Amino acid sequence: MLKYFRTLCALMIFGCQAAEPGDSVKNPIRYVAIGDSYTIGEGVQESERWPNVLTRNLQASGIPVELTANPSRTGWKTRDALEKEMPVFRSTRPDFATLLIGVNDWVRDIPLEQFRINLGQLMDQMLDVLPAKERLIIITIPDFSATPVGPRYAFGRDISAGIQAFNEIIRSEAQKRNLALVDIFELSQAAKNDPQLVAADRLHPSAKAYRQWERLIFPVALKALQNDTHNSQ
Repeated sequence: MLKYFRTLCALMIFGCQAAEPGDSVKNPIRYVAIGDSYTIGEGVQESERWPNVLTRNLQASGIPVELTANPSRTGWKTRDALEKEMPVFRSTRPDFATLLIGVNDWVRDIPLEQFRINLGQLMDQMLDVLPAKERLIIITIPDFSATPVGPRYAFGRDISAGIQAFNEIIRSEAQKRNLALVDIFELSQAAKNDPQLVAADRLHPSAKAYRQWERLIFPVALKALQNDTHNSQ
């Protein structure tokens, strides 16, 4: 009986030691992607969305990350993100995030300064939740004029010039907060000469295009998460 009691105690002690924090089993990095149709992947399968591809490639590189939520929706503007996506963002308390939004603000003719205000509020609210500014990556708006039906949404305006004006605000607001920025605008223009970069709706990016975007985003995300992982060890 005494021998059995000693064995049981040893097992209990071993079990407690195995559960100690700091061991090899670590909590995953919670990733939330905020955006619009370009982030929710309108026109492609869920697995083909660039946030999903990014998550898989980070995992393959040894980063314990999981895509906790992607509350993005097609057609949403910065105001929609503030009102409808940020509650999800705050409730999930992510450790890492990306932000790609603004195309619908331009399409709906939201004034530049109003876009700047909304975008700044969005960035600041995300930073209030995230553990560090390095954990937020900002992405510019792609040039949808390169797609076959994109010009339908010009409404007499120059799409490329308009998107670039919005992207300047995105760059400025990101720089003001010392945030990492990935510029996909020029890359997105390749759709003019490659039909395979456009989804079946002839407006949104294809899975191939999203993979190209992800190749620009991946090294920035990997550097941020690797540095943070090393610093925490």
